[in-house]
Amino acid sequence: METMTQSPIKFSEGAINELKRLLNEPSFDKNLFLRVGVKGGGCSGLSYVLGFEPKKQTDTVYEFEGLIFVIEKSHEMYLYGMQIDWQGGLNSRGFTFQNPNASKTCGCGTSFAV
Repeated sequence: METMTQSPIKFSEGAINELKRLLNEPSFDKNLFLRVGVKGGGCSGLSYVLGFEPKKQTDTVYEFEGLIFVIEKSHEMYLYGMQIDWQGGLNSRGFTFQNPNASKTCGCGTSFAV
């Protein structure tokens, strides 16, 4: 087992429950890891990445309240202190990101600038 370090991000209880639900689906590929990251693009310059992908050599493995996930080392500085939440309501459904490092965010909630 790999050494896991203290998580640079937090997940709300709702986000943990939804992600664990997805991970426990019978059709889920157990070779994939939950990935949290950023990519260029979006209204404000960077967009968040939240999905299931193979682990890369450049990833760090983290654990938060039983949820195992990976972050590419070069993305950590953009994500440190961020909280991920799950909104399950009728009007607003999906994951939301609260990032203290973002100097500017977009109305879509998935794009930011540092």
